[in-house]
Parts: sequence; C-alpha cells; structure tokens
Amino acid sequence: MASAVVYDLEFTAWEGSMRHRWLRPGEFKEIVQIGAVKVDALTLEVRERFDVFVRPRINPCLSPYLEKLTGITTERLKDEGRDFAQAFDEFLAFAGGGVCAAFGRDELVFDENCRLYGHVPRQRVPEFRDLRPWFRAQGMDTRGLHSCDIGPRLGVPFDGQPHNALADCLSVAAGMRVLVARGAPSLFADQAMAAKTAA
Repeated sequence: MASAVVYDLEFTAWEGSMRHRWLRPGEFKEIVQIGAVKVDALTLEVRERFDVFVRPRINPCLSPYLEKLTGITTERLKDEGRDFAQAFDEFLAFAGGGVCAAFGRDELVFDENCRLYGHVPRQRVPEFRDLRPWFRAQGMDTRGLHSCDIGPRLGVPFDGQPHNALADCLSVAAGMRVLVARGAPSLFADQAMAAKTAA
C-alpha cells in the first residue's frame, strides 16, 4: 500500500528568535529533534513512527527558552542525541524515498543544517510538500498556528508535550485524518494512484 511521511522538526531557538528570524549573532536553526510518522496515503492512518534527538554542534547548550518550550534538555541531548549526519540519514532511510510533508517549510531547515555542517546525504532527499495550503483549501485559517495546534483545532486532543516533534506530527496527521473522514481529498492521493498503477 502507498504511504507518505509527515514530519516535524525542533531546532535551537532563543527568546525573540522568531521575531528576529534567527539573524542575531550566533543564532542558527540547529535541529535537536526529528519526529515523523509514515501514514497510509489515502486514510492517513499511522503505520510507523520515527523519533530521534540530535546534538547541535555550534550551540550544544540549549537556551532556557527552548528547554521550557519543548521539554528537551541539554542533558537529554548529551545522553540520547545523535550527530546530525547520522540522524538525517536515518530519517531518509525511514522516508524510503517517498513524499514527505510538514506543516511549514521544514525542508529548508534540513538544507540549512546540511550547509552548516557540510553534510552530503547518502541518498536523494524525498519530494517535499508544505501542508499549510492543503489545510487552507479545506477551510482552515493556518495563520499563527503551529503543528501542535492542528489536532486540537479539529477536535482531536493533543497527546504529549507541545513542541515535541513526534507529538506535533502525530497531531498534524490526526487533523488530516479528521478532514479526510469528512470528505477532503488526501494530499497524498496521487501516491496511492501511482502505486495502484504500478501494481
């Protein structure tokens, strides 16, 4: 059966980073967590999960702001985190070359980390789709929303810590399932059709 990947990233930030667009000296969007779910291309049911912590190289000590926002601590990254190169290659292996989607332009953060660290992935980066236009086409105003807001906005209680990458992408997938159950076309319907045609 055809599948797609919905993912979310957490990355280094400080109070005011978003307002200043990470342009203040020493601020970079270094990934600290990659969360992803592999979903059925038509029903959006979750088939597999992926959750990896990543050790930032340039700013290895997380700001108090980020620790409070995400629940991720510097100590946890030291104990459980992988280097970005390993984590990204593991994510690509999980994606398996299929379509990947996120609520926002998270693929640009992957690109930025590859440039920061001089990392060249061992395989091709999958096709990327920003989920926000799809949600807007279903009548949702996405302005000011984060991944963790999607499920609750559509009546699905949030499970876990907001701004945890895995919990956030589960919330997004849950919101997509609600809309598909109401009759919205799946964003990944073309993947299912392609798989059916190839079979």
